[in-house]
Amino acid sequence: MRNQRAKVQQGNECTSSRQFLTMDGLDEVAICTLKAANIGEDILPTLTRDDIRDLFPGPEHFLRRKAIWLIVHKEEQEHTIPVEPQGSSADDEHNGSPKRDDPSTSKFLKLPSPEYVLFTDSELQHVRRAYFEQQRLGKEGEVTLSKELFCRLIRNTMTNMISIARASSDDYKYPTKHEVIAMAKRLVEYYPMIKDKSTGSSHEWDTVAKKLLKRLSNIRSPVKAKHPPSKRVRLNEVPSAAVASDYDADSSASTVHLSPPSRSSTPQQENDSIDEACMYITIYKKIHKYSICTDGPDNSLDSQKTQARHYRTLQEMYKAKKPNKAAVTHLLDLEFQSRRNFIDSNALKEQDRPTKILQAYPCFKELDHVMDELRRVIEPNNSQYTSEVKGRWENFYSKVQFYGVMKKVMKPPRTLNGVEHAIAVFTALPLLFPSGSAAPKKLVPISEALFHVLTPSEDPDTYIHRRVLSSPVLLIGEQNCIVVVGTTPVVTFEKDLLYEGPLYLLAYYYAFHLTYPKCIATLLSVLQTQVLGDVIHEQDATSSYKKAIHEWKMFVE
Repeated sequence: MRNQRAKVQQGNECTSSRQFLTMDGLDEVAICTLKAANIGEDILPTLTRDDIRDLFPGPEHFLRRKAIWLIVHKEEQEHTIPVEPQGSSADDEHNGSPKRDDPSTSKFLKLPSPEYVLFTDSELQHVRRAYFEQQRLGKEGEVTLSKELFCRLIRNTMTNMISIARASSDDYKYPTKHEVIAMAKRLVEYYPMIKDKSTGSSHEWDTVAKKLLKRLSNIRSPVKAKHPPSKRVRLNEVPSAAVASDYDADSSASTVHLSPPSRSSTPQQENDSIDEACMYITIYKKIHKYSICTDGPDNSLDSQKTQARHYRTLQEMYKAKKPNKAAVTHLLDLEFQSRRNFIDSNALKEQDRPTKILQAYPCFKELDHVMDELRRVIEPNNSQYTSEVKGRWENFYSKVQFYGVMKKVMKPPRTLNGVEHAIAVFTALPLLFPSGSAAPKKLVPISEALFHVLTPSEDPDTYIHRRVLSSPVLLIGEQNCIVVVGTTPVVTFEKDLLYEGPLYLLAYYYAFHLTYPKCIATLLSVLQTQVLGDVIHEQDATSSYKKAIHEWKMFVE
């Protein structure tokens, strides 16, 4: 670009003025941008797609880039793009037989704004021509689209749709579900080799539609409605998900017009959608019946619909083998207040609370999500909270070893490996920060309230059901470690992370709103203030806690 501009300036030094573009089809913004870049009608034909993208970056300039390119390269106008009809072959070209447009690949149709386009490039066109050549011989089944090309088709088609949707409206909008389905139908018509041939699908475009919707859900962000929603339940949009950090907001390939859906959904389909929405609202209210307030604006039907939609989306995500963690985290952020009201309610008995919470929110069987919930409870606006907590824990973990040696409850851990070292520290912690209450008689030693090392012949399930306490505990096996809450094994993690075990226990205490056992309440309160950075209530600041924290601060300072 710089060299081109320099050449133009050198070649026109004797000219006092330049003739700039005044072509029809370019708006004032495009003309002003070209003038500012000193680009006239003589240099415009030399611009590449990358040059145009540099001048007009971002999805909001998609239509301007397209208009400039098509004005310069008139042979690539959408309305003159040659589309080979189904059944044509190379022999037809040699014989000079006229081509006829196939109705199934018609490119011209009056479409309400925005007018979407279909993605195509040279490789896809090559496969398409090969399909029609084999179709003439009755062997079209031998031509398939590779996984790489299929993914490219889905990805760039959705990118084009989003770019056009944003460029055609001032609102931050996305394609609707009906528009995505219409695009899926057109893709199957234009690329017949991607038809869904499985017997379980009701339509030949089902697979393509699902892939497009999944792609859209991976790159869209939930946006609060600026206006009150209509009284009728709207389910014509795909579930909200996390924002994808990267996607190509432009396409350098050719485009073909997309026809809209031939007809709208039937009244029966709309009724089914409304019934489905009401069903999820009922399920959500049943699960959260103690968390919905009886007064205030949050009790409106619209709020319940929003909560039900988030909950339904979360449940649908966990039907997949690998749910999108970023999307789940975003939904948990949106639903945080309602979820905490449900978890903190007195209607849930503490012994039943873990089971009911895990049934409603299976995401808490993952350490990442339970640590995120800890962040939401203590410092919801601090995105670095988890890493800060782990840093404070490492500092505490290193100092408490010397504190244990000074208190003569630990020996210098010189010959121990990482796991043995962690076990020695965990054993000493309840002794370094003792509580005023004695441990239950069957709980010997007191560190059993914190962790238990399984012997090779010991059955974990038997031990879990024989425990005196129902509080979270770490089970250390030969291969890995398990966090158990009550009688429910919640999550398994590698023994290399055993030294972080107390953090995981505290996270489950917070996530499930559980009470500290009295025998280790002082220890957990110290960790709460010194590691988690959370304050404790005055009523929890017992004399044993005050003594323990005073001695610890004297040692540290």
